[in-house]
Amino acid sequence: MAGSWWMCCRRFSSGFTTSGLFDTLRCFRGSSGYYSASSTGRTSWSSAPRKERRPLFPARIHSKALNLRPSVIRSLHPTLQSCSCRATHSDAKLRDPFTLAQKDLTSLYDDIKKELFVAKTELKYLCDYYFDGRGKAIRPIIVVLMARAMNIHSNRAGDLLPGQRTIAMISEMIHTASLVHDDVIDRSDERRGKRSINDVWGEKKAILAGDFILSAATMALARIGNSTVVKVLSHVIEDLVRGEFMQLGSKENEDERFKHYLEKTYKKTASLMAHSCKAVSILVNSDPEVHEIAYQYGKNVGIAFQLVDDVLDFTSGAEQLGKPAAADLKLGLATGPVLFACQQFPELHAMIMRRFSSKGDVDRAWQYVLQSDGVHQTTYLARRYCEEAIRQISRLQPSPERDALIRLTEIVLSRDK
Repeated sequence: MAGSWWMCCRRFSSGFTTSGLFDTLRCFRGSSGYYSASSTGRTSWSSAPRKERRPLFPARIHSKALNLRPSVIRSLHPTLQSCSCRATHSDAKLRDPFTLAQKDLTSLYDDIKKELFVAKTELKYLCDYYFDGRGKAIRPIIVVLMARAMNIHSNRAGDLLPGQRTIAMISEMIHTASLVHDDVIDRSDERRGKRSINDVWGEKKAILAGDFILSAATMALARIGNSTVVKVLSHVIEDLVRGEFMQLGSKENEDERFKHYLEKTYKKTASLMAHSCKAVSILVNSDPEVHEIAYQYGKNVGIAFQLVDDVLDFTSGAEQLGKPAAADLKLGLATGPVLFACQQFPELHAMIMRRFSSKGDVDRAWQYVLQSDGVHQTTYLARRYCEEAIRQISRLQPSPERDALIRLTEIVLSRDK
């Protein structure tokens, strides 16, 4: 079908002969020499010095695919458009998001632990287990930067409002609670480089710990005292549950399968970022169009983040990821690289439908993906979502925080864990 989701996704992700996102970022910088060879390589979330790495995905991959048309992009995603960003970027160099957000996040985990205070020692230890500062903290970083950018755009001081900082905490609490529950569902024994809660204390206590973290997050949300914000963030919990149910199923039709995959990706990952960004904008601005800018940035960055995560399952080792490699295949999940690889290796269709349950399925699927262009296709798809995030956030008034959110899209694409 000429208008099918599958063909749109394939053409969408392969129809480029240039670096896409990096060209977009140059239009903000106003200089073609902004990116060094090293800047397109994989980036660790750690700020510690590291050896230079050879880029896993080159900035240019020549393709015989057709040029991308705006109609194709819109058919894939209602808001996704080919980038036509104007050079509205401030004169300052693109800021490091971690440095800018550091002041507001210094005591984040300590404040979360205060929210989780309980008299029972064991429950408190379970709840504190993942709030050890070893996570990426990407969600609160995005929320803090978006809040500051929105404050400046709304002609206020850049400092965070108390409610905005609480939303940053809530975003990390909801995310962590979902990880605790995911590990129970997936029977995972490792998370962030250490034993999972369910592996240490058992499934029952892990479920209760996740529930308690969620309850503490909802209490913090209620204290903000804004019914619109409560309504917006309530969508996140619903989406997480719906996304988990979607992950339990599959689609026989390959076009429906890719649409199902992207919708599940939004609900399980991007919804939290999108609604958190929207919530902090609501606290300082009454314009629905401004709220939509915040929402669309979070949504597109969130989808790109998960697409890259799905790529890393095939390209990074267990030590880098902090969890076993090929984890998705072992759970019976067909992610972007597998779905794209199906076009070159039709044998994968039967494996997907039986959720890689037959002997040798995981190993064969792994090899098919690595022999195909599925990894590259998924990476390009992630780039286009990041381009849309840049297009959206560029509509705000220039500020260091807005620039940092633009810079963050590059980090999302080039991370190695």
